[in-house]
Amino acid sequence: MDPTLRNRTVATLKNEIPNLPRGLRMAAKYVVDHPSDFGLDPIRESAKKIGVSTYTLVRLAERLGFDGYDEMREPFRQALVSAAAEEKPEWIDGLREQGVLGIVQAEASANEMAIVRRTLEGQKAAQMQRIVAMLSEASTVYLTAVRASYALAYYLHYVGRMALPSLQLIPRHMNSAIDELHSAQPGDVVIAITFTPYSRETIEACGFARRKGLKLIMISDSEIVSPDFRADETLIASVLSTYHFGCYAGAMALIDTLIAMLVARGGEAAQTRITSYEDLRKHSQAYWTPQKKP
Repeated sequence: MDPTLRNRTVATLKNEIPNLPRGLRMAAKYVVDHPSDFGLDPIRESAKKIGVSTYTLVRLAERLGFDGYDEMREPFRQALVSAAAEEKPEWIDGLREQGVLGIVQAEASANEMAIVRRTLEGQKAAQMQRIVAMLSEASTVYLTAVRASYALAYYLHYVGRMALPSLQLIPRHMNSAIDELHSAQPGDVVIAITFTPYSRETIEACGFARRKGLKLIMISDSEIVSPDFRADETLIASVLSTYHFGCYAGAMALIDTLIAMLVARGGEAAQTRITSYEDLRKHSQAYWTPQKKP
């Protein structure tokens, strides 16, 4: 079997998604986002996870030129590599012995470590360097997110602006992100952070930015957030969780890595700004210090 078939199929799906009807679009996005599950699961299980009929998956296979579903699934199945299970730390096993909540803590802890590793392993050096260059060379960099993702954006702005003074967190005050982008110029860059379920405000801001000719960098859990636009660069972070809401440990690790690279790229000027901020906080007594005993 052609070893490149899986990657070529994924690339074709990414290009075709905007042109597919809703059911096929949902199926295509699932295959792109979860290639391992798609390779492992039988057709009924995949259809159930996606929320479509098995016939929809058959139609998708035919749309891509395969003779049937199994032929489309085969390169994904072949690409799966069996790896020996990693030895878990002893303290994880120790937690499992501490009752029901100990088991919950153990599973959550193991998941946190796994998604951080999975997220960081997935980042390509060439792409990260392109993004750092794009951000460093832009006149203005807009950063937007809402709801839970806003915490990530706030941290990236709070620390990142010391290395990247052009960084602006939007929306400010009671405006919308689109209001803030109204005066943006072609060549400016937008960083948008959003994870499933994607926030309407962020998606609309991304679409608006693309129509204005702005460069777009997404930090998300999928390369395919909306069929209406494509980002220049997308950084993927796993947000799989053992509980109802997404786990952002991987996204946070990715953002910390990006900040470290921006600081390094900023050189002496960035270090000077960092020192300036530190001095300002000391002089304004921003940090608590214990009173000396008389």
